[in-house]
Amino acid sequence: MLCAPRLGGLGARAATTWPGRAGLGGLGTRIRARRVSTSWSPVGAAFNVKPQGRRLDVFGERRGLFGVPELSAPEGFRIAQESALRTADLLVERACALPPGPRTVLIFDELSDSLCRVADLADFVKIAHPKPAFREAAEEACRSIGTAVEKLNTNVELYQSLQKLLADQTLVDSLDPETRHVAELFMFDFEISGIHLDKEKRKRAVDLNVKILDLSNAFLMGTHFPNKVEKRLLPEHIHQNFTVSGNHVIIDGLHAEAPDDLVREAAYKIFLYPNAGQLKCLEELLSSRDLLAKLVGYPTYSHRALQGTIAKNPETVMQFLEKLSDKLSERTIKDFEMIRRMKMKLNPQNSELMPWDPPYYSGVIRAERYNIEPSLYCPFFSLGACMEGLNILFTKLLGLTLYAEQPARGEVWCEDVRKLAVVHESEGLLGYIYCDFFQRADKPHQDCHFTIRGGRLKEDGDYQLPVVVLMLNLPHPSRNLPTLLTPGMMENLFHEMGHAMHSMLGRTRYQHVTGTRCPTDFAEVPSILMEYFANDYRVVNQFARHYQTGQVFYATLDQIYHGKHPLRASTTDILRDTQEKFYGLPYVPNTAWQLRFSHLVGYGAKYYSYLMSRAVASMVWKECFQQDPFNRAAGERYRREMLAHGGGKEPMLMVQGMLQKCPSIDDFVSALVSDLDPDFETFLMDSE
Repeated sequence: MLCAPRLGGLGARAATTWPGRAGLGGLGTRIRARRVSTSWSPVGAAFNVKPQGRRLDVFGERRGLFGVPELSAPEGFRIAQESALRTADLLVERACALPPGPRTVLIFDELSDSLCRVADLADFVKIAHPKPAFREAAEEACRSIGTAVEKLNTNVELYQSLQKLLADQTLVDSLDPETRHVAELFMFDFEISGIHLDKEKRKRAVDLNVKILDLSNAFLMGTHFPNKVEKRLLPEHIHQNFTVSGNHVIIDGLHAEAPDDLVREAAYKIFLYPNAGQLKCLEELLSSRDLLAKLVGYPTYSHRALQGTIAKNPETVMQFLEKLSDKLSERTIKDFEMIRRMKMKLNPQNSELMPWDPPYYSGVIRAERYNIEPSLYCPFFSLGACMEGLNILFTKLLGLTLYAEQPARGEVWCEDVRKLAVVHESEGLLGYIYCDFFQRADKPHQDCHFTIRGGRLKEDGDYQLPVVVLMLNLPHPSRNLPTLLTPGMMENLFHEMGHAMHSMLGRTRYQHVTGTRCPTDFAEVPSILMEYFANDYRVVNQFARHYQTGQVFYATLDQIYHGKHPLRASTTDILRDTQEKFYGLPYVPNTAWQLRFSHLVGYGAKYYSYLMSRAVASMVWKECFQQDPFNRAAGERYRREMLAHGGGKEPMLMVQGMLQKCPSIDDFVSALVSDLDPDFETFLMDSE
């Protein structure tokens, strides 16, 4: 999953944009290679042991979070934020005074970079730092920068400086394709923010954007907030599966993998019990998004959100989802019947299949089919072994090596965070990945990729190295044992590392379109492609998954919520009707799953992107990597055609370049359906 500030415009493009030259061509001839460091160490061993020796660095220089000197204390966020806003004011003056030309785009990108370097970092710290003071300071910085961005997106004088450039055809023709595309993206951001409106309506647009930002943060926090119930209301023998506080049992998740049916049922009904405040927050968020979309000239929020994506409009998305649902309906019935039989076998007294059953019983079926148990295969998947496997894959495929590097004192927010240097065999150091992999109190229960600093070509010819964080929730290694991963955990690790490689290898000239800042339905392609590597028969066999059925339901619900307003019914009634039509399992009364659907914030109207990206990834895998997942020529082509461009090229053009054809909606649907075939070629190859 991608996480980035949803600032739009001059802020980070909601995981949405890029320009395009690979490191070896274009920019590569002008970027100085970074030398290797003698302090780097092998990556595998760094993850199989508890961190040692960091306490010995008490006399070392304290650098602050991510090496930013100001961030050695929470107050540093205010200093960083004020500095960024002062820099932004100066850059706005320069942009407005400068004659239109290529430098206009460079200044706009520098403006975007100055704000994003604070906002991106703060967006991560506000949810991940273990100390409340840091989280609160980061939250305030996010709000301050976000408000400034919305005002800049309706700054008429700034808009006119860019409009003069794009209105002069001679000047436009003189721009290289990358610069022209980035200029058009900045212009598009102005337009969807209502720059064409009168002064009063522009202010209304800013106010709505700020309100949406606040509602999004509030809703996101609410999705993770636990529910509690009096102990006496639950059977005593299941109390041990949850946190007990006084006379209450705390439920902080769905416990979907718990073998006890009653534990899963209790978790589902209690965790998803409707919260009136969260329900009101969601309704206000959806309504505000609809008002903003109509104010700036779109019929629905979906129409606004899908501009520039592979799908382009909600009509195409719904066509895709309905065709996929039709193709999957017969398979869904068979899948659920197989799961129902397994439940009857293990629990004949209570064999009705309920929404809390599929994740657990599909895992049981997988284990039975391949005669494997987690206790048998987990030791082969130590975290260190997986990291070393990724390292081998990246070296063979892309010429990259991952090295562990000791962080400076104060550079990381928790002692078990590992820092990786990403080094290319000829280009040198490409960037840094901070790996926040282990569970801790108050850490969100989600796996995410965060951009901390985007890459860009600086005026002195040096390259601003990208910095990202990968956040997982893995168990800690013990004194005698490393962290052991299930296949699902390993797949998540590969997925998030796919995002990281996108960030490292998107060597774009402009920060505004670096790495994963591209259309959302393309941004998930590199991460999902990595899942194919994780599940390749040469790594581990897989059971045909039923994930598509659930994702079609979630994606359809997302489209309805962001479609025509006022909604035809309450969000819960819409959930019930959509679940019964697209999922095939009954709605459970007095539950409101949508209030835990955190993707409605970052992926509003775009949740379908997981499915469309998976379709593209499936085609790329079968076309380029299935025969030989270590094929260097295919890896270089993948970097050149897809990873290198960030958001600086239309996503469908990147897909066409990689596949040598323009896929249709039917092609996307067929790719997803073929992945579920029991005689999928992977299995045939495995049996030879």
